Amino acid sequence: MHLTAILSDALTATLFMFLALVCEVLGTIGGFGSSLLFVPLAGFFFPFETVLGLTAVMHVGSNLSKLVLFGKHVQFKLMFWIGIPSVVCVLLGAWLTSIINLSMAPLFLGVLLVVLGGGMLLFPKLRLAPSPALAAGAGGLAGFLAGLFGTGGVVRGLSLAAFDLEKFAFVATSAAIDMGVDVSRGIVYAGKGYITSSIWVLGVALVSLSFAGSWIGKRLLQPLHQERFRQLVLLLTFAVGVVELVRWFLRP
Repeated sequence: MHLTAILSDALTATLFMFLALVCEVLGTIGGFGSSLLFVPLAGFFFPFETVLGLTAVMHVGSNLSKLVLFGKHVQFKLMFWIGIPSVVCVLLGAWLTSIINLSMAPLFLGVLLVVLGGGMLLFPKLRLAPSPALAAGAGGLAGFLAGLFGTGGVVRGLSLAAFDLEKFAFVATSAAIDMGVDVSRGIVYAGKGYITSSIWVLGVALVSLSFAGSWIGKRLLQPLHQERFRQLVLLLTFAVGVVELVRWFLRP
């Protein structure tokens, strides 16, 4: 569906914005970022190139809102260990979007979500060794996946989890890393024509939702056990991946 079509359809637009808000709330609670759920769900409404552009615009607002709410908890040394490789590799992934055939991207995204979401549910204690080298490697992979498929938060979350961060430090450090990733890929996407004037119109609304969703997520995160909500996010990730695969194989 074209952007102008969804903006003129009140029911569809309301549904899309509600789903975006839910993605932001769950992404804040789980610490993986909203793109983990937003990218596949937005794929039901828009072509993949449009989804990439929307995700980059929305996520800048999402990261900014988390830095406002959680910024004092950022772990700067870890941010650099993971963030620098992420930014370098996201540029490569974003550049490749114009080289490879993006018609296969939903299939690869579905497999990625099923494998990562399902794997972390089956092995909840799975952790990487807390070393700078492995953190940098995981950060680079997360950035590459974010540039190519629009999301790499689970991989980055796995690397952050190795350091047993307090929940607010986890969210804040992840958002600080993601800010560099999203600004970098947004520049590349804009150069490739993925971020159009129509996307900016919808993007302003999505940025506003990001602040609301992050605030709600923080309120829910304070009194409740993070691990339970993390499991919920992973379960939803797995389910969305399955739906994405079913939709791919049943396509006309």
